[in-house]
Amino acid sequence: MTSGTSAGTAVALVSGGLDSMVSAARAREDGYRVLALSIDYGQRHVVELAAARRVAEAVGAERHVMLSLDLSAFGGSALTADIAVPKDGVKPGIPVTYVPARNTIFLSLALGWAEAARARDLYIGVNALDYSGYPDCRPEFVAAFEQLAGLATKAGVEGEPFRIRAPLQHMTKADIVREAARLGLDAGLSWSCYDPQFEQGAPEALHCGLCDSCRLRRRGFEEAGLPDPTRYAGAG
Repeated sequence: MTSGTSAGTAVALVSGGLDSMVSAARAREDGYRVLALSIDYGQRHVVELAAARRVAEAVGAERHVMLSLDLSAFGGSALTADIAVPKDGVKPGIPVTYVPARNTIFLSLALGWAEAARARDLYIGVNALDYSGYPDCRPEFVAAFEQLAGLATKAGVEGEPFRIRAPLQHMTKADIVREAARLGLDAGLSWSCYDPQFEQGAPEALHCGLCDSCRLRRRGFEEAGLPDPTRYAGAG
């Protein structure tokens, strides 16, 4: 993966998932020096934190901060509390895997680092097409947070606005898979599953294959017509 002329510094939220991997890689391709921010928020799928480290390295981040902020103290989500992860298919409505205000919290942290680092661009891998219906993935949210960033910071008040970059906003999951391939990324380094499985004899965690995120990931590779490097539980 190559980058063009340096455009300055950008903070990229890196969860370890495929979407955040592609988003951060786009920041690099756009010519930015990438500061990668990952949040250890008390999620049950802590294997994604190891994936976040792999992803940050793969996209050439100049610095990777893993910030601890335990949202399990609040609960309210199947990812932060003792609530079963749904595995019966993607359905309308907001699922119990929604973490209350997660992207608002994460972007606020990224904004703080961006202002301190004199970066004015923040990259986030939200998507409003093939996703689980989370309200903080919509274009309206991204636009509103960008406006808030201008009102809530010294830089914004002094005429240096922040830009919230969401390069995957209007892509299907198949588009994102193709974009990963175009960027030369190893999608196998990323992690999507909400409920990692640990099979006897397996050297590492496997994707469950049944949660919403796994279903969207698998379908994306199928529709893109590209090999899926993901190791799913029960796949033999």
